[in-house]
Amino acid sequence: MKPRLPADWVFYLCLSILGGSYVVLIVAMIAADLFFTTPDHLLDALNKPQIRYAIKLSLISCTITTILSLWVGVPMGYLLARTNFWGKTSIDTVLDIPIVLPPLVIGLSLLILFQTWPGQFFEKNIFGVTFQIPSVILAQFSVSAAFAVRTMRVTFEQISPRTEQVAMTLGCTRAQAFWRVALPAARRGLLTAATLSWARALGEFGPILIFSGATHMRTEVLSTTVWLEFSIGNLEAGIAVSLLMIAAAVVVLILTRTLGLRGTGLV
Repeated sequence: MKPRLPADWVFYLCLSILGGSYVVLIVAMIAADLFFTTPDHLLDALNKPQIRYAIKLSLISCTITTILSLWVGVPMGYLLARTNFWGKTSIDTVLDIPIVLPPLVIGLSLLILFQTWPGQFFEKNIFGVTFQIPSVILAQFSVSAAFAVRTMRVTFEQISPRTEQVAMTLGCTRAQAFWRVALPAARRGLLTAATLSWARALGEFGPILIFSGATHMRTEVLSTTVWLEFSIGNLEAGIAVSLLMIAAAVVVLILTRTLGLRGTGLV
């Protein structure tokens, strides 16, 4: 049978045109940002104390959020990957809610939560959350943790449970097998979960705007800085901050693909 090279060539050309149009759109948006601003605009933005504060708070809050996300994502991912229990499907569905919900709804739900008596009791007797720095971390965590759970679940599902079973036959408990066998084998997935959680926290906007506000030198992070600068007509500063976030996202994606995803079965 003769190969159908012309037909295959046309087929792949059509696929490339359809799929490539989206790639062109993304590249065009980034190029538009690059050509719209100048290095002077970027330096002017970095010289503003409000933006320097936003950068500092973003780095700190995203790092804390990542640690908390892993603190939840590792055990929950392991439970979902290794065990079957009553209500597993329901819990699995609940964990997807922060991913599919509109961000503004998440922020509004957090705000309402701290208007109930448990939330008010917490704020009055422990420490304030709403419109404070802790609210920034909680808003980021509410979404980022879901990505950490999903990543760690896929990671543990790609690791054969046989190695843990062998460790237990040699005298390890289930906990020892987890710490000595499963968790070291999941290190690449752990890095992937960390980078994805950090990147998601950096780009979070809706929940922070509703739950934390966008107050200069208080709860302002990079995502809200873009909105604040745009709202006062300072588009150059907003684009400059956007380029900083794009650069951070690119670095995270490179780290994820070169150090994290490879070998975990996620790609």
